[in-house]
Amino acid sequence: MRSYLNKIGTIVWKDVVAEMRTKEAITAMLVFAVLVVLIFNFAFDLRPPEERLQNAPGLLWVAFTFAGVLGLNRTFVVEKDRGSLEGLLLAPVDRSAIYVGKFISTFLFMTLVEAVTLPIFTILNNVPVLLPELIPVIILGTFGFVTIGTLLSAMTVNTRSREVMLPILLFPMMVPVIIAAVRATGAVLQGNGLSTVGDWMGMLISFDIIFFVVCFLVFDYVVEE
Repeated sequence: MRSYLNKIGTIVWKDVVAEMRTKEAITAMLVFAVLVVLIFNFAFDLRPPEERLQNAPGLLWVAFTFAGVLGLNRTFVVEKDRGSLEGLLLAPVDRSAIYVGKFISTFLFMTLVEAVTLPIFTILNNVPVLLPELIPVIILGTFGFVTIGTLLSAMTVNTRSREVMLPILLFPMMVPVIIAAVRATGAVLQGNGLSTVGDWMGMLISFDIIFFVVCFLVFDYVVEE
């Protein structure tokens, strides 16, 4: 078990160090998220505050989702472009450890981008989204997004149109997560506690657990094909 965790830690550390050197994925995700927030800010600039508050959950998750796709597109592309993907898959390590390591590193990058995007969203839209009650909603929504996205990124990395194929495959599967996350976010922003969105939070938790287990189990077969 310790050896397994060490291998996961090695993969995560490799991805973090590589990203800190280039900052390609984080920069692209952050710039895209800020641009989405900025564009929607101009679009809804003349709307009354009540309407801006109603639109805020959807706009926030649109920014998170599309920025996340940019990060997921690069989950395995770095190894593919450097010719080290085959070596990683042939390494004497359980391939599920590769999935978990890639999942953790992508989750960390996306969470960092979200943490920077939230105050920018608050400033531009004058909607207070820096709420402690929103943290579990964002974590659970991001967890589900990255869970499926990491698996699909591995599936599409060898395709010619991987930048197009990933969102085509990902978005339909993410509908339950996005709906639940938007609903829960909306309730929190309107001043309701998490106790009022127990059904949506339960949906997020169930989705995260089920799909993480499924992706964990089938990753070996996906990369084998």
